[in-house]
Amino acid sequence: MSEIISNRSEILFLYDIENANPNGDPLNENRPRFDTESSTVLVSDVRLKRTIRDYWYEYKGYNGIGENQDIFVRETKYEDGGKEYIKDGKRRAKDFQEQANVIIDKCIDIRVFGGVIPLSNDSITYIGPVQFQMGKSLNKTEIVEELGTGAFAASDKKMQATFRTEYKIPYAIIGFNGVINEKSARYSKMNVDDKALLIEGIWDGTKNLISRSKFGQAPLFLLTIDYNEPFYIGNLRQRLKLNCGDINEMQIRSTNNFKLDVTELMAVLKAHKAKISNINLKVDSRLLMVDDGQAIEKISKDEL
Repeated sequence: MSEIISNRSEILFLYDIENANPNGDPLNENRPRFDTESSTVLVSDVRLKRTIRDYWYEYKGYNGIGENQDIFVRETKYEDGGKEYIKDGKRRAKDFQEQANVIIDKCIDIRVFGGVIPLSNDSITYIGPVQFQMGKSLNKTEIVEELGTGAFAASDKKMQATFRTEYKIPYAIIGFNGVINEKSARYSKMNVDDKALLIEGIWDGTKNLISRSKFGQAPLFLLTIDYNEPFYIGNLRQRLKLNCGDINEMQIRSTNNFKLDVTELMAVLKAHKAKISNINLKVDSRLLMVDDGQAIEKISKDEL
């Protein structure tokens, strides 16, 4: 296993979504989570973490088969009396003989995101080194209601198929702020390899989330800032703007309709250049960035 994370990092992630539901609220007819005051769509940090976990499980072999690494927070089942049930947290902990050190060694999601490990007589809580603020769209948007019919009747001897209602967002650019806390990493043992898989999971996990409600979303921009001291700038998403030209932001339907204005972001990075050890940026070729009105292709420590 590689060395434990020893430096603080900050993450800024953007993805866009077209004609889909980025994060349905099960308590509100699965409508997209929405801030009615600002007309912006919201996405919980839990949704992003689930995207990353699913990527690790499906594409990186963290499935617990044999001696492989595992994901602790995932649906697992057991049989009893000929019936199949979903395990609760205590039963899941018993898969690892209720040994917290074994769970830490094998389960990347506990090392990265933390979690509560329920034991028979007690529980152990690990504060995750990686924390995301709730995601929010950079543009104003709206919820569109789509009606349709199902393939089957609601019950036997009915003349008409059932109706269904779906709720979607026409288009949104959603941004997440995140921090990797090196102090928490000392306890959860998040390591350098885990960090690399986190960054990969954010980008490729989002790209590979091809479900009916999520098909239409794609990663756009992933900025990672490594610091040389216990410090982070904060509120990176809030320092971005969309330059939409003559069109209203409610009319945005693709990256062709706007430019990402990083002027304020670049200014604050330059102001704290001495505290930054490294900057990495992955950006989709569809996205055009501008700094003080001038198009730029990259953001790096050398450019500050």
